[in-house]
Amino acid sequence: MTPTIPWQRVTVSEAQALCKRTDLMLFDVRDPISFTQGHLERAQHLAEANLEQILFNTPKKTPMLIYCYHGNASQTYAKIFADFGFKEIYDLIDGYEAWRIRSLQIPDRVVNVLPEPLNAWLTAHDFHANAAEATIANQTTPLMCACRLGELPMVKELVQLGVDVNALNSDGNNALWFACFNDNLDTIDYLVQNGIDIDHQNDNGATCLMYAASASKHQVVERLLAAGADTSLKSLDDFTALDMAASLECLNLLRRITKAYNKAKGDANLMPLS
Repeated sequence: MTPTIPWQRVTVSEAQALCKRTDLMLFDVRDPISFTQGHLERAQHLAEANLEQILFNTPKKTPMLIYCYHGNASQTYAKIFADFGFKEIYDLIDGYEAWRIRSLQIPDRVVNVLPEPLNAWLTAHDFHANAAEATIANQTTPLMCACRLGELPMVKELVQLGVDVNALNSDGNNALWFACFNDNLDTIDYLVQNGIDIDHQNDNGATCLMYAASASKHQVVERLLAAGADTSLKSLDDFTALDMAASLECLNLLRRITKAYNKAKGDANLMPLS
């Protein structure tokens, strides 16, 4: 039997209804930059720095809606408020990303706006027709699906339609992760050329380079390095891609780049100041 929690998890539709309440407080627990780039109307940024002040200066009867990126961190904050005696707490399932995707969906009255072959592909893979930005399980987008399947023509069609190449799934992975999973080098090149964040770190702090190294995908590692992937980034466990290399080929590729990077950095430090 699933244990009950002392707060309520709500969908985007339910959250939209809640936001009509004037007494509702909204808390955004994402990083400050993401908050600045976009947030729900009336939302306040909440972090460890101001958590104590809000806990002790907000009446316990105040209703509140908490959201994060994908609905994980918001539950941690919801538990803290519940432990402090707050009674009406809501957290947004799938987080701000779900809210953002919902806002991008085409109104029901607009039909047949996408080519029929594309609509056929969308529905064949469990997406709604005329909704190239819609998601299915795990917040998977059509672009992610096409990358995972290695369907470069469909990847190109979706990108040319203007879909968000940097959209994230529930694990914080973008479409490049799925292209790396599929070992599709041409798709990797195309995504990089079209502005995907090659150094994006998912919810575990892992980049595509770390994933490829840990999965012994030396051709993917080589292609990512050629595109300028950062070898110095670390996961939440404090590991770099070099630390994660699971094959000799990946190890040698990463060692070579890391050695060249360290040499260039050392040479720069030795340059006289002008």
